[in-house]
Amino acid sequence: MDHTSQQLQKSMRRLRIPYNDAPDYTRSPLEIAPELHQQMFERFCFLYGEEQAKLFMPELERILKVHYAHKPSELIEEEQDFDPNNRFTEWDLILITYGDLLKGDGQSPLSTLAHFLNHYLGLSINTLHILPFFPYSSDRGFSVIDFDSVDPNLGSWKDIEEMGNYYQLMFDGVFNHVSSKSPLFQRMLNGNPDYKDYFTTYHSPDELTPEERRMIVRPRTSDILTEFQSINGQIWVWTTFSPDQIDLNYKNPKVLLGVIETLLLYIRRGANLVRLDAVTYLWEEPGTPCANLEQTHQVIKLFRDIVKAVAPTVGLITETNVPHEQNISYFGQGDDEAQMVYNFALPPLVLYTFYREDTTTLSNWAKELKYLSKMTTFLNMLDTHDGVGLMGVKSILPQEEINFIIQKAREHGAFVSYKSGEQGEEPYEINTTWYSALNLDNNGEDISFQVKRFVASRSIALVLRGVPGIYFHGLIGTRNDIDAVLRTKSKRDINRRVIDVNRLIEDVQDRKSRLSLILKKLGHLLDLRVRYTAFHPNGEQKILMISPEVFAVLRTSPKQDQSILTLTNVANKICQVEIPLSELEAAETHWYDLVDQRGWTTTNDKMVITLQPYDVKWLIPFVQLERSIES
Repeated sequence: MDHTSQQLQKSMRRLRIPYNDAPDYTRSPLEIAPELHQQMFERFCFLYGEEQAKLFMPELERILKVHYAHKPSELIEEEQDFDPNNRFTEWDLILITYGDLLKGDGQSPLSTLAHFLNHYLGLSINTLHILPFFPYSSDRGFSVIDFDSVDPNLGSWKDIEEMGNYYQLMFDGVFNHVSSKSPLFQRMLNGNPDYKDYFTTYHSPDELTPEERRMIVRPRTSDILTEFQSINGQIWVWTTFSPDQIDLNYKNPKVLLGVIETLLLYIRRGANLVRLDAVTYLWEEPGTPCANLEQTHQVIKLFRDIVKAVAPTVGLITETNVPHEQNISYFGQGDDEAQMVYNFALPPLVLYTFYREDTTTLSNWAKELKYLSKMTTFLNMLDTHDGVGLMGVKSILPQEEINFIIQKAREHGAFVSYKSGEQGEEPYEINTTWYSALNLDNNGEDISFQVKRFVASRSIALVLRGVPGIYFHGLIGTRNDIDAVLRTKSKRDINRRVIDVNRLIEDVQDRKSRLSLILKKLGHLLDLRVRYTAFHPNGEQKILMISPEVFAVLRTSPKQDQSILTLTNVANKICQVEIPLSELEAAETHWYDLVDQRGWTTTNDKMVITLQPYDVKWLIPFVQLERSIES
């Protein structure tokens, strides 16, 4: 990484002001604005009724005051200048990773990860999403035993806080369920009356009727109820995801208050962003789908009220792998719910686009994307630790086209996971690495050509309005780990390989390796992405329908002083496109391709460009480039 990139990377990272370890009650206590206080009270009334709201609101106020007393005066002063409309900028690039994805000698996994990122990766990434790093019993961290501590097999809170000195941090709020090994659940099994209603339990599985069961929407095919032996005999407990993941009962206000305390603990420990995992299924109400309920939205809105009151710079991100229309409902009105929503429709649409070598569907969908306010934006990722979800395109693509994606992915060595649906089991997600989903093994293609296709696909998430998120294996081009699936019998392990850090460093330093090629080409795009205000999440985007094979987006900065035309050839063939300057709302005749670093001149009021297979071009008017240099 050159000196200029290093300086830019430093400027992208906000100076972290840590919370005090102990509360300071000598300062003036928190004062909640009357309007915000009333709003939180009304949410409690909606969830629990006015009588319960009056009973529990004082406890919520106490929790918020304790949190506020931990804040140093420097942090309080800094927050006064915070602009919620500028919470996300073009500088934001999120790397998603497990805390123990890298294995080294003599260091904790978290320290190994931090050392590799800081000394060898050298990319313009300013935000690190460490997937659940708490003690757990299953599901690779998402079955949490203790929400308040770091898994000693990974490291310590000190390791996490050290990372916060270099990156913004995203923590997972796994608030839908707990591990069956957690103290909370064990206390309930042991008959502790204080925990009697912390979970949804039945004395017989027949208490949940067949009609009620059929209405429940969930991402698994296992039974919704799991049998346990308690001190008082057999019970059946609500388990949306697995027998080891016990859903919390949010009908009990004590559960909600406990989760709020955990949310605020994460913020004190350095969370700039909190990902609300599986939040779709937060509230159980037999006789309803038990997904996307209004009670769930009200809980998230209460979380938003809370961070507005005591941690206004913190962002909430909802992870809701559901059809697109339901997914974007978690933006609320644009200023009262999640600031960011996972763009779950994007990954399968990009796969479909490259499989069909046709951008028509992707372009038509992107043209209709709504951005509710300057406070909200999409997390544009292409793959996750789970794979490629399919629910996001359920209302966008016909089933035969979804089946086509599945068929092509299977040909590339992918697995498919299923969920319970109204018509029985239906495909829920494709389990694959992103590199293998795009590139066949042993088909004779040159590695550099495969890397070019891979980088072209990743560029889609970089140019669309929003914040790009990249899963670690999707960054380094890992191939499918079939052996791991055969060994563990878990399909998701295809994309969760633990890597020896020394071998990874060797690959980084080998200029001929696939990884080195990826980091050079993709790293170049990432570096450009954070340098130009045209990519600000609040900048405008115009989707141009210029060729079925070319995804074309015109991005414009919020101040309308910078425009970049992005072109991605999604086909394995040469394409020539003609773009009238009127389409670009520009009169400039001289443009510069930031990717290939060469100039372009228009003729006859149009731009004529030849794109080689999987070419990516980002063109900026030369006069604007000159202004950016001068400024």
